[in-house]
Amino acid sequence: MQNRFGSGIILQEPAVDETPTLWVTGENIVTVVDHLRSKISRPYSFLYDLCGIDERNRTKKNHLPPADFTIVYHLFSYDRNDFIRLKVPLQGEYPSLPSITPVFVNANWYEREVYDMFGIRFAGHPHLQRILMPLTWQGHPLRKEHPARATDMGPFQLWDEKQDAEQAALQFRPEEWGMKRHSDDADFMFLNIGPQHPGTHGVLRIILQLDGEEIVDAVPEIGFHHRGAEKMGERQSWHTYIPYTDRVDYLGGVMNNLAYLLAVERLAGIEIPDRARVIRVMLCELFRIASHLVWFGTFAQDLGQLSPVFYMFTDREKIFDIIEAICGGRMHPNWFRIGGVAQDLPGGWARLVQDFVHYFPKKITEYRKMVIDNSLFKARTRGVGIYTLQEAIDWGVTGPGLRACGLEWDLRKKRPYSGYEQFDFEIPTALNGDCYDRSLVRVEEMRQSLRIVAQCLNNMPAGRYKAEHALATPPDKQYTMQDIETLITHFLNVSWGPVIPAGEAMSCIEATKGANGYYLISDGGTSAYRVRIRTPSFPHMQMVPYISKGYTVADLLAILGSVDFVLADIDR
Repeated sequence: MQNRFGSGIILQEPAVDETPTLWVTGENIVTVVDHLRSKISRPYSFLYDLCGIDERNRTKKNHLPPADFTIVYHLFSYDRNDFIRLKVPLQGEYPSLPSITPVFVNANWYEREVYDMFGIRFAGHPHLQRILMPLTWQGHPLRKEHPARATDMGPFQLWDEKQDAEQAALQFRPEEWGMKRHSDDADFMFLNIGPQHPGTHGVLRIILQLDGEEIVDAVPEIGFHHRGAEKMGERQSWHTYIPYTDRVDYLGGVMNNLAYLLAVERLAGIEIPDRARVIRVMLCELFRIASHLVWFGTFAQDLGQLSPVFYMFTDREKIFDIIEAICGGRMHPNWFRIGGVAQDLPGGWARLVQDFVHYFPKKITEYRKMVIDNSLFKARTRGVGIYTLQEAIDWGVTGPGLRACGLEWDLRKKRPYSGYEQFDFEIPTALNGDCYDRSLVRVEEMRQSLRIVAQCLNNMPAGRYKAEHALATPPDKQYTMQDIETLITHFLNVSWGPVIPAGEAMSCIEATKGANGYYLISDGGTSAYRVRIRTPSFPHMQMVPYISKGYTVADLLAILGSVDFVLADIDR
């Protein structure tokens, strides 16, 4: 890269997570990205993430290029099984740089998010406007000068003028999106699906342009569920931020904790004991089954079957009974900790897990016959919402949606974490990339998750449930009365939280809906300088208009259900 681009590559930065990191000039970023995507062997064909950083308050920059803001690009190569990180330094109050949307189509929403959160503009972007915040919002929330709490912003008042402005901002103007109100021989109709519609599975609005029943175009409007999860990460301590992660993919439970903690533990250099790793894997796979059961039942309901959702939610409650017995909580257990888990497994846990492992296989078979083999279900899903493997990679699809296109790719196998390399399981795939195949993959994934849970049950190692490390939160209470240093560390870790060494690290796990990861930056303090959450549902929703055109409104509900998104996972 240095030989090819010369001064366009400013420097190579060593990273804690060992991801190759290059600083690139703004005027060269499009050329560099295009080179990595299409001009080299084993290319970086997948734009995994794109985000911004406000560098102005950062103190430990370690001789990095001067920058008021930084744009960070994470590219991934399936051929190399490796990431590369590109950084562009920007100076000025409201800087700009070229858009990479001509190279990566899925950069569209990511660049809009950076503009929304930081006020950084991307020249050449096809439609640069806010995406998560209301169009009338004042300021850019992830800039350091923007308040982190509502109490810092004064009382809310809704004047008549403000109400009129807010109502006007809600009006959809098709010309702004390149749409025409009519064609030469027909008038198109515009239809709102949502934001209060059972088929959208949450507060989501999709504006459809219709020719009769046929979808000509669609514009998703997201952000109704945005709660500033990344901003909250900058004000909470490393430890007290853990329960906030539960609420991102709120069906994934402790899996959210794991994605965050893997990045924290990499920054801190903490090695996790074997027992803690296996406990984490077991609970993550139980939550994967629970999440897929919610998807399975509600998807069947979207397509006209009423009974399955009651059966599957009943089985989900059986999983929650196990989770509650171990963690004390159900949907949001908040049970993983820096260095391990909160407590050891309680007495009787093995019997509960054994009963479920014995009970559930026959239920999967029953549900498959009830739903997947149903002729109406097949008619509503086969050949609907199709995309190819290349289209999936272009749009950033991961998880079951990618495997339904024939690519045998699962981060638990290809880039194992938390000891997944020790488990025996298969990667379910399909070939057609339609709604039906995405369903097949998820059903088989439940079987494979049950295999992993059974292996955890039968091979649970002995030993500690938490690392013996000074930054593990908190140190064991039993030692605090033996020496003053442990007492002081315990007190500080509970009150302030641990001080994580300066640096940056990224995690990436196979979550319930695809690749989920955290990119964390520490400035050597008791809280993160920057928390970036890469969720799978965000790019998946961006692709919905592309795979919906030419289908009917009824097909759109099948497509939305097959994507299996969570609104909090999109909006954060």
